[in-house]
Amino acid sequence: MDAFDIETVSDPDLEDPVLVEGLPGVGHVGKLAAEHLLEEFDGELVRRVYSEHFPPQVTVDEGRTQLASAEVYALQEPERDLLVLTGDHQAGDGPGHYRLTEGFLDVADGFDVDRIFALGGVPTGELVDEPDVIGAATTDEFIEDLEDVGVEFREDEPAGGIVGISGLLLGLGERNGFEAACLMGETSGYLVDPKSARAVLEVLQEAVGFDIGYDSLEERAEEMEEVVKRIRQMEQQGSAAPSEEDLRYIG
Repeated sequence: MDAFDIETVSDPDLEDPVLVEGLPGVGHVGKLAAEHLLEEFDGELVRRVYSEHFPPQVTVDEGRTQLASAEVYALQEPERDLLVLTGDHQAGDGPGHYRLTEGFLDVADGFDVDRIFALGGVPTGELVDEPDVIGAATTDEFIEDLEDVGVEFREDEPAGGIVGISGLLLGLGERNGFEAACLMGETSGYLVDPKSARAVLEVLQEAVGFDIGYDSLEERAEEMEEVVKRIRQMEQQGSAAPSEEDLRYIG
């Protein structure tokens, strides 16, 4: 297999689509958000991206195997056509992140995408009841648009910048003519965080223009409450929280 292979599954006719990326990262915020979009809208699988930079494994569902990959879905039910990029893995090395991002941008270019939203979490190191959404973007105009829908742009945040696919979609995306932004929900960094995923989706909803329900995310958030209570008890008892290095943002 080549460094990466792009499998064409279908070729729907999309009108001015926006690419939304949600791969595993801190709090699984981006992945949860992407999965929720796919749950709420009838997505059509259009591309599978395989790479030797993914872990050497297959997933197994009721005995059926699937080689590790990232997947791109077309969503035509929202008011604005969307391409949603998600999967279970990021690349295992630096060159792999670059090559994969180039492949994802090739897919976006093939569908005439001009705007990209990378979704993820930014770690605070503590539990957050009402997460804000912090942003980064490739143009001043994009920043102004996102400020209008409640995204905060803070000096020196996220600390250390944005690494992984999310960061490279902005960096390489800008060099290839795309307008790109990263929406990052505040999250502790050591919990799967559906509340932060909802905060990110609410901003995306306003920025792109679509209607979506949140019942399933709300249920997942309620399931996490018991975990949160136990962690707060640990904090009150003086137990050590995860270190800053453990919480480094990988989008």
